[in-house]
Amino acid sequence: MFNEFTKQLLPALRMLLVLTVLTGILYPVAITLAAGVIFPYQANGSLEKQNDQVIGSALIGQSFASDRYFWPRPSAVSYNPLPSGATNLGPTSAALKQQMDERAAAIRAANKLPDDAVIPTDLLFASASGLDPHISPDAARLQINRIAAARGFTPDQTAKLTSLVDDFTESPQLGFLGQPRVNVLLLNIALDGLE
Repeated sequence: MFNEFTKQLLPALRMLLVLTVLTGILYPVAITLAAGVIFPYQANGSLEKQNDQVIGSALIGQSFASDRYFWPRPSAVSYNPLPSGATNLGPTSAALKQQMDERAAAIRAANKLPDDAVIPTDLLFASASGLDPHISPDAARLQINRIAAARGFTPDQTAKLTSLVDDFTESPQLGFLGQPRVNVLLLNIALDGLE
């Protein structure tokens, strides 16, 4: 009986050891090395640098509060990637309605829009992760006049700013997944290059 048990146990343990090494060590190391060679920018977190200093990741939204920059989507977690998540406030929540009304009023005031101006929803609601680095092209275009005024742009520079938004508008993935979008960090880096 014991001899029969060890005959079955030893091959099972060998197989466990082999599969652990293959799937737990060799495969992850091979994929990590391949990704680092084939996609070095993405494999290292899509980090953006200026003067050899990391200023952010193109994959994670961050706060831009100055009138001189495009503002991102609101974040329920203050753009902190560790406790990422949504507010969990439902469509009937009074707190969510109050947040949305306050954000809409602040955006209208900052951009000198009339009280009945329609605000793109991505500027009013946080994303599910609270870290979405993108806004819609409409949300970016809505902010152009505020940024141009804050930077003292001439009409020609303002036209370049409009073209910049168009240049940084990404198409839906594979042509049909998602919506057109603009990466706020990359757009703001390019914006600094206009001056």
